Amino acid sequence: MARSNRNRQVVPESRQMLNQMKYEIAAEFGLPVGYGGSSNGADTEFGSELGIMSTATSRRPGWGHLTSRDNGSVGGEITKRLVRNAEQSLFGQL
Repeated sequence: MARSNRNRQVVPESRQMLNQMKYEIAAEFGLPVGYGGSSNGADTEFGSELGIMSTATSRRPGWGHLTSRDNGSVGGEITKRLVRNAEQSLFGQL
């Protein structure tokens, strides 16, 4: 049986924006996913200003050490923000 890829992106050009959003949300939630010297290009400046990012986070790069709940929270927040942005663009400011 062939496996369909449900995670394909309809607009491939959005990959970088979604990746940046993922790291920004992780910073807001205080999740250590390898900020700082990583090459993800994420803009997480506000996270350090809020005091939720430390230099120790760069020792554990990636997402594998986080719980499914943490990872799911980031994905859920991305979806919530994308839906809100789409509604605002379709119906004006809500």
